[in-house]
Amino acid sequence: MNYRSADLNLLKVFEALMTEGNVTRAARKLSLTQPTVSNALRRLRETFDDPLFVRSGAGVNPTRRAIDLWEPLSQSLHAIRGTLDVERFDALRSTASLSIAMSDYVSSIVVPRLAAKLSKAAPSMQIHAIPNTLVDFDKVLADNKADFAISVYNEEVQRPAFLKSRALWSPDFVCVLRTGHPLARADKIPLKKFLAARHVDVSLVGKTMPTYDLFLHSRGLQRNLVATVNHYHAAYEVVRRSDLIAVLPWSERFEPARVAGLRRMPVPLEAPPRIIELFWHQRHETSALHQWLKNMLLALFEQPS
Repeated sequence: MNYRSADLNLLKVFEALMTEGNVTRAARKLSLTQPTVSNALRRLRETFDDPLFVRSGAGVNPTRRAIDLWEPLSQSLHAIRGTLDVERFDALRSTASLSIAMSDYVSSIVVPRLAAKLSKAAPSMQIHAIPNTLVDFDKVLADNKADFAISVYNEEVQRPAFLKSRALWSPDFVCVLRTGHPLARADKIPLKKFLAARHVDVSLVGKTMPTYDLFLHSRGLQRNLVATVNHYHAAYEVVRRSDLIAVLPWSERFEPARVAGLRRMPVPLEAPPRIIELFWHQRHETSALHQWLKNMLLALFEQPS
């Protein structure tokens, strides 16, 4: 692309397609007609000699070339907008609606604290928690079905180039059992008794084996896993109402109130730490709204270094 012959207005269309992931929404954002945006996309494709965006369901996904272009262009557009725009994002007047993909464990920590902050800083903003699919939440972000995800990442899968992240906190694995459980009488559970006990665990959508079992298998061990549920809240209730025990994430910093009638004990074998991260699509790097919420989430949940 030659700078002298380039139509820089096309970059605004490129930005809108990256951030909206849909031609109709991009046109609405730019106050243009859909044919005008489609024509601009055709010119962008000719300029860069690449399709740039390909159809995916009801929207469009960026090609590898578009993703490579976006990082430097988004930074430049953000700098230009910061220089020229008089208006800034006004949280107090914002009526934006944002969604965050997360498990019920993460949601129980994030939503109460975030809602309390937003009630004063952005009282008309809406936040929606949607289920986290764990192994392919990056596709949820790519398809614009969520603005953020808060989760651990399956490191067996390479992170896509568009995925941006910041580490938040690292929970521990603890053994949870009802206070009257026979194994709750001691300070520690011997490994042999731990493996033989009847276990329940959480298996989120898209993951067939709980994380702690993967760790045990790497050590040549297997526990007596007799039940799995798809919500952490359900696991706590199973443990509270039976003699099943569970290995669940726990963070002292964000201790929830749901442990009444339960006892936390150290696991006989400590698994490698898991890091819960905040994820977003790089298309939102130029969005003042997304930057504002991202900074609030980091202020609330980023673990001090």
